[in-house]
Amino acid sequence: MIRVMLVDDQQLLRAGFKMVLGAQPDIEVVAEAGDGVTALELLKTTEVDVVLMDVRMPAMDGVEATRRIEGPKVLILTTFDLDEYAFAAVKAGAAGFLLKDVPPADLVEAIRVVHAGDSVVSPSTLRRMLDRFAAQLPSGEPLTAGELTPREREVLLMVARGLSNTEIAERLAVAEATVKTHLGRVLAKLGLRDRAQVVVYAYEAGLIVPSHRPKV
Repeated sequence: MIRVMLVDDQQLLRAGFKMVLGAQPDIEVVAEAGDGVTALELLKTTEVDVVLMDVRMPAMDGVEATRRIEGPKVLILTTFDLDEYAFAAVKAGAAGFLLKDVPPADLVEAIRVVHAGDSVVSPSTLRRMLDRFAAQLPSGEPLTAGELTPREREVLLMVARGLSNTEIAERLAVAEATVKTHLGRVLAKLGLRDRAQVVVYAYEAGLIVPSHRPKV
């Protein structure tokens, strides 16, 4: 079971999310909180895998709460499709950023994706985040062929196109654990923190063009 905590100052919204998630055989809502302070207190005594976190809340907002959470994956849900929220949330360590009007099926899938170790960002937000994330990239010359193995380069390009570890494993006919190993090496070699920065790095280095075709 994927243990989920709901953090939102609107009780009605929490009830709606709880109803949707409660219908899933592999997801259980184990805790609820109306602000970041309460969420952090509950996490001290409750085993949680994924936190659904609102941004604007009293006492402590979702970005600050996300920054202080260690262990559980955080999926930010907000009504505000604004660059500053997306940037701040992912910079604080969130594994995903979605709007609250996301279809229920997409929300459920996003929870499963972040629980599996991947990241999720609203498509309408991702492109606008690229320029903002570019400032967080390591300085120096762009990626050269000698820095990554051919397989690591393949994995980087697939991550940059938005493929999950499972999808990459299927395309390369390898185990998902092998993909995670390759991705870990890519992050270490390039000095990147997560998949979001991999996407930005690939665009910044000219390895991916807007048509999503790899540069040859």
